[in-house]
Amino acid sequence: MINVTIWNEFLNEKLNDEAKQVYPDGIHKALADGLSGEGFAIRTATLRDDAEHGLGEEILNSTDVLLWWGHKAHDQVSDEVTARVVKRVEEGMGLIVLHSGHFSKPFKALMGTSCDLKWRVAGEQEIIWSVNPSHPIANGIDAKILLEREEMYGEFFDIPAPDELVFVSNFEGGEVFRTGCTFRRGSGKIFYFRPGHETYPTYYQPDILKVIANSIRWAYPTGIVKPIYGKSEPVRPLGGVLV
Repeated sequence: MINVTIWNEFLNEKLNDEAKQVYPDGIHKALADGLSGEGFAIRTATLRDDAEHGLGEEILNSTDVLLWWGHKAHDQVSDEVTARVVKRVEEGMGLIVLHSGHFSKPFKALMGTSCDLKWRVAGEQEIIWSVNPSHPIANGIDAKILLEREEMYGEFFDIPAPDELVFVSNFEGGEVFRTGCTFRRGSGKIFYFRPGHETYPTYYQPDILKVIANSIRWAYPTGIVKPIYGKSEPVRPLGGVLV
């Protein structure tokens, strides 16, 4: 059983009537419902409704994979919680960063760059192309995923070169974007997945949910042996003959 925590600001759905209509119970609830048949143990956490943003040490220490959706209030996430998330990723916890989470404190800290990009909200068509079809995250996904209406993100996307590029998007207005990127930090695996603007029903689309479910399984920490650091004793007598 993979223990999944879905974190969401849960502000847009309260303050924006259009977002509230699409996700009346919050994006985190839509994701939890959409992933409920995948065999995960799922809990949710939000920015203001839970102590320590719902990411106290006990919760994070029992989380195998953390999903992160943020947008309006990246600066309201405490530095203490940010450091806690980064530490857990480096220790092996998987992290799936969704849509505007590219600007979240944990993701920027883990990337070490501005993570800035171009954007436009115009309800335009997006085609997500699978450019690494043998990757586990692309398992069972057709050559492309069509989204009739989405927010545009465009290059240049200021991130380090991904370890693996799984999906690339093109938009009706002509832009392209690295939509599905993997990274490794310490013992942890990270997947950034772009689609999911709060006023479009992207997280109800089965192939989008399948990508997220695949990424959770890929990011799950398996067989991690904690590295040993510091002063080390020799494994054979010093001064002897090497054979």
